[in-house]
Amino acid sequence: MTQPPYRDARRVFWIMDNGSSHRGPPCVRRLTHAFPNLIPVHGPVHASWLNQIEIYFSIVQRKALTPNDFSCIEEVAERLLRFQEYYERMATPFDWRFTRADLARLTRKFAVEPSSLPLAA
Repeated sequence: MTQPPYRDARRVFWIMDNGSSHRGPPCVRRLTHAFPNLIPVHGPVHASWLNQIEIYFSIVQRKALTPNDFSCIEEVAERLLRFQEYYERMATPFDWRFTRADLARLTRKFAVEPSSLPLAA
């Protein structure tokens, strides 16, 4: 935050999860006092979308940045752009819906009668 381009930006958004070290009003006050152009954005407590970006970053790390054998930053940028183009071509959207009825059906499927369980030794 103390170096360009962040220092010179009108606004810098930090998207954060709700980890205990950086959630709540005290965190926002502390960060915005230290960096007036910072806007902390906390995702929902159970933000599956945030988990999805972490999964994507993990894929990028394993598929595009390993091995880490770059001779210059331009090579890193080129490999990342090539991977992004590849990923956009092969990725397909999905529509996931899991309703209460789905949960009830799944729960019934795995329900076991207590009398059918083996006794512990």
